[in-house]
Amino acid sequence: MESSWPSTRDPKGPMKESIALLRAQNIQSQDADGLPESTKRFPDGDRWKIEIPSVEGPSAFRAVLDEAKKLNVKFHRISQGSGIMMQTDQEIREMVALGKENNLEVCLFVGPRAAWDIGKQPLSTAGGVASPTLRGNDQLRYAVEDVLHGASLGLRSVLVGDLGLLKVLGEARKRGDLPSDFIFKTSVALPCTNAATAQTLADLGASTLNLATDLSLQQIAAIRAQVDIPLDVYVEGPDDFGGVVRHYEIPDLVRVAAPVYLKFTVRNSPGLYPAGGHIQGVIESTGRERVRRAAIGYSMLTRYGYEGR
Repeated sequence: MESSWPSTRDPKGPMKESIALLRAQNIQSQDADGLPESTKRFPDGDRWKIEIPSVEGPSAFRAVLDEAKKLNVKFHRISQGSGIMMQTDQEIREMVALGKENNLEVCLFVGPRAAWDIGKQPLSTAGGVASPTLRGNDQLRYAVEDVLHGASLGLRSVLVGDLGLLKVLGEARKRGDLPSDFIFKTSVALPCTNAATAQTLADLGASTLNLATDLSLQQIAAIRAQVDIPLDVYVEGPDDFGGVVRHYEIPDLVRVAAPVYLKFTVRNSPGLYPAGGHIQGVIESTGRERVRRAAIGYSMLTRYGYEGR
């Protein structure tokens, strides 16, 4: 059967040798769906940035910085999952200071969540979707207090897992109760899976959208067409969110999703939340491994001509 793929033997761009090899055997080298290239960019003109997630505290932050220096990989944001309330004021100040010193965004999760409350639904077979939500108005108040407390210590970016909290925080920023440059990053646990949801989250005040880990390039492209704010995409996802590993898709992720944060965690690793000294070795070793995974991802960008803007 003759392929409908163009017959040229001199393809251009990323993976041209692989494309040429497949074409020589009359085999199409990509799925049939067309993927529009995003012309949107970060304010500084970049198409992509790198995020290292689950950096649980200043010691882990220093380990990540050390590993990035060893591997010569630049990243732009760290995020943390245990929450503001699970760190001392001094630890938060240290993380904020390290971020400023290294020109990195520091994003901490809002501490309270249903999964740590007395309710049982988040622990049920079908209740996982409720885990990051805020159970009752007392917990909503606690969450607002957590953000205000973090802001008082210099924090300017938080991870939000509850829809109502996002609305409250977005309105607080509009009213001047929070700094105008405060960043609200939606959590992967507040799943964004389609363009309508993406628009709703943006309208409520989201600054950057964490996409569900298992979306196709076509689905991501549709979301990108709908909103202008950055998208956060796991290149390698944690096991409890599906454990995707999609390093070879990085060039296409950049092409269709820009501006995009490329996120690297580690499959087959233990859960860390809430973190603490009892698992400090695991916290730091997995942090270093996330940087190594990011270095592999960066090598893909370099190899296929996406290291620049």
